[in-house]
Order: sequence, then C-alpha cells, then structure tokens
Amino acid sequence: MEKLALAGKTAIVTGAAGTLGLAAVRALLEDGAQVALVDADALRLDNLVRFLRGSTVAVACDVGDPAAVRDAHQKVEKALGAVDVLVNNAALGSLDKVEAAADPEWRRVLATNLDGAFHWARAVIPSMRKRGWGRIVNVTSLGAWSGSPAAGIAYATSRGALQALTAALAGEVAASGITVNAVAPACVKTPELSEELNEAQRRQLLARIPLGRFCEPEEFAHSVRFLASPLAGFITGHVLAVDGGLGLA
Repeated sequence: MEKLALAGKTAIVTGAAGTLGLAAVRALLEDGAQVALVDADALRLDNLVRFLRGSTVAVACDVGDPAAVRDAHQKVEKALGAVDVLVNNAALGSLDKVEAAADPEWRRVLATNLDGAFHWARAVIPSMRKRGWGRIVNVTSLGAWSGSPAAGIAYATSRGALQALTAALAGEVAASGITVNAVAPACVKTPELSEELNEAQRRQLLARIPLGRFCEPEEFAHSVRFLASPLAGFITGHVLAVDGGLGLA
C-alpha cells in the first residue's frame, strides 16, 4: 500500500468553510493528515465535518482577533496535537476602489487577509521549530500584482502584503526546517466568481486566460498539497501562480 505523504501530520486550514478552503482540506485528508477546519462560520463548519472522511475537528475563529487565534490554536493542539502544516486561506473580498474605501472596510479586510496569517504563523512556529519541521502555505491572489475586476484597493494591498510576509517568514524560519510559501490562484470556480462578476465580465476574463478556462478548486488544492508535502522540502519563499497563464497577458 502506498504510504500517504502526510500520514501522522496535523494540519490547520483557515477559511475552511469556503470553496478553496474545503478543497484544500480534502486534499490534505487524502494525503493522510488530520485536519483542523478553522472558519468564522461555526454552523457551516459543523455541517461540513460530518461529511468528511478522515480525522477532523471544527474550530470557529475570527482570524483577525489575536486572542481568538490563541484560543483556537490551543483547542486544535488539545484535539489533534502539535501543528505541522498551516494553510492560511481565510480571506475577505472587497470591490471598493481607493476613493470609496471607508476606514472600517480597509481595516476589516487587512485584519482577515493579512493579520490573520501573521497571528496563526506566530502561534504554530514555536512548536514547528522544536520538531525541526513545518509547512506554512499562504493563499494570496494574482490580484496582488495586477488587480482584477473583483479586486478593490484593500484586497489587492492585503494580497501583496501577504506575499511580503511569506518572504519575511521564509527567511526567518528556514534554518529550523520550516518552509513558507504562497499560492496565488486566479479565476477559480467559486460562488464569488459568479456573484461578483457579470456575464460580460466573465467572458472578458475568460478571453484573457491562455488556457481558455477557469481553474477547478481541486487544481488549486493540489498546489497546496504539493507545497505542504515532503516533496517540496527544498522550496521556500516562493509564490506559485495557479492562473492558467493569466499572468502572462
């Protein structure tokens, strides 16, 4: 029987109740990890874990609140043990351009999309250092470089800052056997793609993608799965674009 790449490992996926987060959860479970699903939507989390195969726990948490993250981390360790893999996927979208961006919206998006990744990384790194092994995968976006019809100023800024955080963390923890990378997906088939863009915008976007189609959630999840695996042990500080060649346009 083929050995599962993450057998015996514990993973956390934030934003686990969304399309991308759930796809990442399933991919990690398939590789043998036990997975903590973290999301602010407690009811949806509880419903999801009932239908997942593998060892899971649901933990409700506002990732932008450092106290809530500390509490959620303790719950995960009590239920599943020390964390080996962290996938910082929690995110809020925002369409507001600079002149329309109100202070509360700016702070709300940055708190979730950037601060949350920092809070969780700070929580799990000490135990990863002790064991000399860890994987942190931050989920950013092509919007960090180019913006998009669905990327307002706060969203694009948060994604660019998350890439900077990825590089800074990678340099700090590499000597401890911890890798820190990011995945930058674009045009993934999610409800948001349908809700935030009208049909004309979707056709216009599709025409710009060299591969001529949108990304399946499972394709995004496979990139997370790879960067979390032992096979990616010599890759750190990297941002992997999963965009169908859109970044070439």
